[in-house]
Amino acid sequence: MRLEKHSKAWNEIKTNDSWAIFKIMGEFVNGYEKLSKIGPCVSIFGSARTKPEDPYYLLAEKIAKRIVESGYGVITGGGPGIMEAGNKGAHLGGGTSVGLNIELPFEQHDNPYIDSDKSLDFDYFFVRKVMFVKYSQGFVVMPGGFGTLDELFEAITLIQTHKIEKFPIILVGTKFWEGLLDWVKTILLESFGNISAKDLDLIHLVDTEDEVVTILDSFYNGSGLSPNF
Repeated sequence: MRLEKHSKAWNEIKTNDSWAIFKIMGEFVNGYEKLSKIGPCVSIFGSARTKPEDPYYLLAEKIAKRIVESGYGVITGGGPGIMEAGNKGAHLGGGTSVGLNIELPFEQHDNPYIDSDKSLDFDYFFVRKVMFVKYSQGFVVMPGGFGTLDELFEAITLIQTHKIEKFPIILVGTKFWEGLLDWVKTILLESFGNISAKDLDLIHLVDTEDEVVTILDSFYNGSGLSPNF
């Protein structure tokens, strides 16, 4: 009886997995249809826990405003903290403000600075991450936690393995990021040889909104903008 019960549970799981495919397809279709119309954008990542009075919140807001003034839109994860700052800056700058929200048990909720027709909701992280990568012309990565690191290293991996086109990856905040970059250089590169020296060229470390915009404009000067795959 124990084996029979286990078998039924396993079959139920497999059946649910099959039906989940249609929901996943729906999220992809909805994302592609909406985001294909937004034009060139830059994604801004960072912690949902960052408070509005935090210097990095204020800096993210300034960066987003400068980005839209330079002709790009802004995509964020749609939630509070740095994400809210990014959408707020884009909104104040009169530019495109996109939010790719994810349903979570804590922290995440829509912020009020997303354009009403550019707010998307996702149940699946992997679908949401595809949208970030496909429709971003650059990643601006503010201080954050595991989710921010996940987005950062996935983008580097996809570019490194030529699965997507190269685009600027800009880390903002020397004090926050320099320890990680030192570890990448001394341990991954020099001690173990697990990456190539040229892989480090994918990453820029800056502290100001002017530096962010300069890197973006320099990269795309004279080149076309298009989805990454």
